[in-house]
Amino acid sequence: MSRRQDVERQTETVETVVHPVDEMLPPGKMAAVALQHVATMYAGVAAPPLIIGGAAGLTAAQLTTLLAAALFVAGIATLLQTLGFWKVGSRLPFVNGISFATVSPILAVVAVRHGAALPLIFGSTIVAGLCCFLFAPVFCRLVRFFPPVVSGTVITLIGVSLLPVAGNWAQGGDAHARGYGSLTNLGLAAVTLLSVLLFNRFLTGFLQRISILFGLLVGTLAAIPLGRIDFHALRSLPVFELPHPFAFGAPKFEAASIVAMLVVMVVSMTESTADMIALGEVVERPVDDRTVAGGLRADGLATAFGGVFNGFICTAFAQNIGLVALTKIRSRYVVALSGCFLILMGLMPVVGGLVSLVPQPVLGGAGVMLFGTVAVAGIRTLGKADLSAGSNAVIVAVSLAFGIFPIAYPDFYNALPQQVATILSSGISAGCLLAVTLNLLFNHLGRGREIPPAYVPEAQIAALGKVDQLSEHAG
Repeated sequence: MSRRQDVERQTETVETVVHPVDEMLPPGKMAAVALQHVATMYAGVAAPPLIIGGAAGLTAAQLTTLLAAALFVAGIATLLQTLGFWKVGSRLPFVNGISFATVSPILAVVAVRHGAALPLIFGSTIVAGLCCFLFAPVFCRLVRFFPPVVSGTVITLIGVSLLPVAGNWAQGGDAHARGYGSLTNLGLAAVTLLSVLLFNRFLTGFLQRISILFGLLVGTLAAIPLGRIDFHALRSLPVFELPHPFAFGAPKFEAASIVAMLVVMVVSMTESTADMIALGEVVERPVDDRTVAGGLRADGLATAFGGVFNGFICTAFAQNIGLVALTKIRSRYVVALSGCFLILMGLMPVVGGLVSLVPQPVLGGAGVMLFGTVAVAGIRTLGKADLSAGSNAVIVAVSLAFGIFPIAYPDFYNALPQQVATILSSGISAGCLLAVTLNLLFNHLGRGREIPPAYVPEAQIAALGKVDQLSEHAG
């Protein structure tokens, strides 16, 4: 057989291999893992509308509408990301939901405008979403500034920034609530974490991969005799309710609130870019400019759609990246199914109420595993960078410090101008911006065409043979 025929034969073999991201699982397994994703992210997607609705003085019925809208929009955004169309969507197992970064600026608008705040917020959200969609091709060029020394730092920060969230959940989720930090809450978190560890240790195959779901079930069952689950709350929820566009009034547009939402949108785009890079590393399908542009277009389109249907700015949910890393199930169709479940929960509030029965301490126990796994993925990525080079070690050290400051001290950047403080108050954004800046300073400026140490692995990959390149492209 000639060399050319051998290459063609290997190429055909490569083209027939289905990457785990594009794998279609059996229905039963797919549903179980999809439910894990929903349970993992439910608290995150429900918290912003509940906080905002409470501050705006909404009635119980209006709060239900706002929460249903958040779930419905999160499901649409997740479908756009995983399945996509045209140039929209990253086509990765990427869960999207409401960005918590919206809470602070929205509460500021509510404090000033009171009852008239929501139409103003939804109008600003539509504008921010459209701007994200239009400028995605420009923003996606940031990918080239994310070599392993930068991406590894950012991924590590994503995990580290989420661990305090797990700690807060383990104590009860609301620092002002009665029993916050009690032995009962900590005990439920410990039972859940221990269950997850034991299931992960002694189960095998697919059952091991849904150990998080089993752990959540054990923790929830343990909470029942302790009186931590209120089944009566389900009675007040409607069985079915269609989303109503502009349910709180026609959208209004004001320069100050639009600027505030655009700042939040930039934060969201930065975090989504970092999360896409992290997820690409986890699923072993490194992202490129086109992938990031598609993902940001999905964010923008879902955000604009959310403004119409009473939702807020959409962004990636990093906790679900930890679930992908832990279960090693990388199929985007699994996450697409979780998007369908979210839509169902938005249309049937009583179904969403069932998931909401899982107590916060139980979620906190599972979160320790999920979020810690993200940090481990970042450390693994840093292993690809040459940290023996002094400049790379400095980049990681300083970026981690400035990313951890707002996590440990939430008011750390409050003395800065409000728009700057909004961006830096996210430890992920602060660390990401600093890592990119320091990498440019140490590894690019004044070095001419010299290849910085952080890019050596990529240079080696580019030097591989044609068959290997075809294999990477197909994978």
